[in-house]
Amino acid sequence: MIDVNKQIKIVVKTGKIDFGCEEAVDAARAGRAKLIILASNCPEDRRKQILSNAGLSRIPVYTYSGSSLDLATACEKPFVVAAVTVREPGDSEILKLAETENVSA
Repeated sequence: MIDVNKQIKIVVKTGKIDFGCEEAVDAARAGRAKLIILASNCPEDRRKQILSNAGLSRIPVYTYSGSSLDLATACEKPFVVAAVTVREPGDSEILKLAETENVSA
């Protein structure tokens, strides 16, 4: 079983990521993401927009079990994080999340 919070910390430190729903939509549209992580309380209109674009680009979307505040804590950021776009996984095993049950594609 993968420790999601630990892998998020590693990808924040060693990978290439973007924060925010707008960035997630843009990356999904352009096919520039390897994985998108959404907080459980990501706004519904944004969630639909991200899922739609990610589906067209075949980018997996993982729904994080915690809120945007919990996701921010996992990322060690002082602001809420509703979406994290993973462009490069760095030293993390974050892309293994794409194989779990919380994923939409």
